Amino acid sequence: MSQSVTKVQPVIDFMQSRRSVPAKMMGGPGPDKNEIRQMAEIASRVPDHGKIAPWRFVEYSQAAKLRLDGLISSRAVEKQPDLAGELYAIEQTRMQRSPTVIGLISAPKAHPKVPIWEQEISCGAAGMNWLIAANAFGYDAQWLTEWIAFDELLAPHFGVQEGERIAGFIHIGTRTMPKTERDRPMLDDVFVELA
Repeated sequence: MSQSVTKVQPVIDFMQSRRSVPAKMMGGPGPDKNEIRQMAEIASRVPDHGKIAPWRFVEYSQAAKLRLDGLISSRAVEKQPDLAGELYAIEQTRMQRSPTVIGLISAPKAHPKVPIWEQEISCGAAGMNWLIAANAFGYDAQWLTEWIAFDELLAPHFGVQEGERIAGFIHIGTRTMPKTERDRPMLDDVFVELA
């Protein structure tokens, strides 16, 4: 290692052990308003060619989550009229699974030098920063899409404007069960050196 490079072991350890926790395994406490704003600032510190911020963040209040779950369950029945029981109950509580839910909105802008694909990648980086920030503050987090992220009739109710799309929902809270590891890809399957 070069002497001009300072290794920050706590950050390396943190990144090597980071993992998501399913929203259905989260309870309180969740972050307070100040922590959420700080997380949003961290989420904004991503590569952004052209400095155009091709993403937005929407925090859903408890009242908004309740209202949205009513709309989600109604829309689910429209799509699947025979929906009932446990599957219907899931649709009634999608937005209430964690104390905090942040809508990650892809908001690309017309730009002569920055293609849409690059802007969408920047949005993805912002989503990853939300997860890292939540974990760094001591909370658990999961990035979910599910069918609701792709339903055009629901989109405006989630705060999506014309020309935008939902990249996902960042659920933040405190796990109610022990964190477990999951399988990761073999490094040699996803990393090569081109000579």
